[in-house]
Amino acid sequence: MIITIPQVKSWLKIDFDEDNEDIQMLIDAAELYLKNATEKDYDSTNPLAVLYCRVLVTDWYENRSLMQDNKTSDKVRFTLQSIKMQLQYS
Repeated sequence: MIITIPQVKSWLKIDFDEDNEDIQMLIDAAELYLKNATEKDYDSTNPLAVLYCRVLVTDWYENRSLMQDNKTSDKVRFTLQSIKMQLQYS
């Protein structure tokens, strides 16, 4: 496990529990995405992997609607691509 629900909720400044199931699904998907993209296993001791998952979960959580401002999301995706490349080749 790279990140936990309490860590994500703190990162996103969420103080309610209604979205816990959705957040866990996003965490699981982010960790699987990173593993599939890099073909490596990571845990919470790798700060880049932690940051990658936090940023990806944040992007997915905050952009759940079909109508969104792609400018912010595009910046996030560029950051994620850069971190993923570093993790993949480290």
